[in-house]
This record gives sequence, structure tokens and C-alpha cells, in this order.
Amino acid sequence: MAPGPTGFAAGAVRVLAELWGARFGDDDFVWSPAGMWLALGAVASGARGGTAEELRALLGGDGVAAAEAVTWVGRRLGETDGLAVATGVWARVPVLEGFRRGLPEVEFGVLRGAPARFVSPGEVSGATDRFGSPDAGAGQDELDRWVRRATGGRIPRLPLGLDGSEELVLLNALALKASWLTAFPRHLTREEPFTDGYGDTRPVPTMRRCIPAAWVWSVAGVTVVELPCEGERGPRVRFLLGPEGAGPAEVLPAAWAGPAVCEPLAADSAELALPRFSLRTKTDAGPHLAALGITRALRPGADFSALSPADLFVSKVVQEAVVEVAEEGVEAAAVTQVAMTRGAAPPRHQVVERLAFDRPFGVVVLDASGEVPLFAGWRQSAPGQSTTRAISRPS
Repeated sequence: MAPGPTGFAAGAVRVLAELWGARFGDDDFVWSPAGMWLALGAVASGARGGTAEELRALLGGDGVAAAEAVTWVGRRLGETDGLAVATGVWARVPVLEGFRRGLPEVEFGVLRGAPARFVSPGEVSGATDRFGSPDAGAGQDELDRWVRRATGGRIPRLPLGLDGSEELVLLNALALKASWLTAFPRHLTREEPFTDGYGDTRPVPTMRRCIPAAWVWSVAGVTVVELPCEGERGPRVRFLLGPEGAGPAEVLPAAWAGPAVCEPLAADSAELALPRFSLRTKTDAGPHLAALGITRALRPGADFSALSPADLFVSKVVQEAVVEVAEEGVEAAAVTQVAMTRGAAPPRHQVVERLAFDRPFGVVVLDASGEVPLFAGWRQSAPGQSTTRAISRPS
């Protein structure tokens, strides 16, 4: 088996997951730490000066190091069975050849209305095109189609529509479809009580099955259940149940805790009761970035001189993510959208343990190595209620 991501790259994604995840609060959410890190890492590879320093502090790298890490992690994640990873950049300003060469796995295209002139083989080029000729350009409809194709239709369009101010748009997409190694028997699914984070109890469709003790462990009072998926390198899907009253900031990091702090289940098997559920969240990342120390990149005067000779800054960062868990398996997708504008633009005796996920719980999907959090979510409300949530400011 190929080794997992390097300690630098995997650790950087986990750090981002913990820092950012703590800002969502206790309501329902789902997001993609890996998707956000890949998108911001690609942007960081074009940053210099104080802008680069801030991004490096949050992401673990900038410049060449960030470009290499983004490329390496993207390739490694693509080796996880059932997971597709794609990144594209569309620009109407010149893009430096060095930036493009540093991101060989990223596809480059042009925004509609971009200049058709290409300078090659010099240092600066138009936005080149694996998508089509410069004259054709890509607009809202084309980027919406790219999103649908990259996510298998799970996300139908850009998280945030174009308003004409964008000089460059970077999109990262993750799409996962995996079947459980052993499906939940549908005839055992029945309504059972679920007590939400507000103390209200209601019946929800709950799947049931017996699982081996090896699939269950605990980390500092958090119960972790891993359900294996089909494939030699299937994703690691872990469900997390914390102590009464614990929130996602305390619970979710247990999904990627090292084996040294994991305590095995003191039973021979477990009877699992898990709600069938889905989550969908659209997150405005700008306020989160500012709260985590990223300020220079978000205002005129940012230094992205290794990306383009144009005076660019990051005007918008938005992510939409979805995860669905059912008897047969798990499906998930995320699109992270980064828009950049010019500086002048606006801003023994056999023991069976019962594990009932009948109150707020977490779900984390990791890559095949079990090191990189692809998706992380929290279910506060009773499954079956509306789970679409827009997040625009830190908690």
C-alpha cells in the first residue's frame, strides 16, 4: 500500500480543520477541510511578502512549498476509491507561467471577456486553456456545468454566482460515492427517538446493525465508530458521539486522533443505531479567514505577484458541501470558490454494547490513509428536518 500524505500536508489540513471547525458553533453544518485547504493552498502558492506569511501561518506553507503540497495531496486523495478531485482556474488577467507550472494538476481557462492574446514562451501568458479557446471563454453557465460535472450533480452550480467583478476564479471540487462493505438491512430501519441539541425529542428513521468491536473505540470520552467501505483504498467514514452537552469543537478532532490515545471497546461487539441523514451547508469563508489572521490577502494591496502582474486580492471565498448517509453507503461533495479582483474593486461472556446516535453527533470522512479530513459535519437537529444552512460569519 502506498504511504499516506506527508506529515506536513496531512497535519496542515488537520490543523485547519480544528481551527476552522471551532468557529461553526453547535448548529448543523458540513464542510470540507481538504477542499478549503487545497483551494487556499493554490492561492498561497502565488502569494509573496506579508500576504504569504499570513497564509503560511494558517496553511502551513506558501510559494513553491504550497504548490508542491497542493499537487501531492491532490494526487494522493485521488487514490481513495470513489473520490474525485478537480481544481480549475479561470482568469481575464495574465497569469504567470511560473504559477501555472507549479500547479500541474490544475486546469486553466479564461473568463468570458478575457483578452485573446497569449504571450509564449515568456514569463506571462493569458489564462491558457484546457477548457477551450480564449475566444470562447467561460462564463456563469460554463462554470456551473463544470461544478455539476465535477461533483456528479450533487452540487448543481457555483456556490456564489458571478457578478462581473471577478478577474480570476479558482474552483476546487471533491466528490465521493462509496458503498459500505456491508450494507445496513433496510428492513431493520425504523423510527426511533432522537433528542436534539435543544432538548426536543422526535422519532427519526434509524438504521440498525451489529458491528465488530474493532470498529469502535473512544478518545477522551468521545465514542468513534468507523464503518468500512468497499475497495482496497476506500474512505474512512467515522461517526462520533461525545459526552452529553459536548459540541463539535470538542468531538470532531477525535476522528483523526492518533492510535496512542484510542481506547478499545470493552465488549465483543456492538449494536449500532444510526440515523439516516443528510447535511448541506454554504459557508461564506471571508469572516472566518479574517478571524483566523488572514487580512492582507482580503484587501487591496495584497501581494500575489507570483500569480499575476495584475494587482489582485481575494474578494470572496465560499464553499458549499453536502453529505448523505443511508443504508447502502455515503455520498458527499464540496465546491470551494475563490474569487479575486483588482485592487480597485470592492471587497468473555460476550458483551454487546448498544451505540445509539440518538442525540447530536458528528461525521468525518477521511481519505484512504485515514489522515486527511475530506468532510466534517455535525448533526444537531433531528434528521429529517431541513439541513440547508448558510453560514456568513464566525460564531
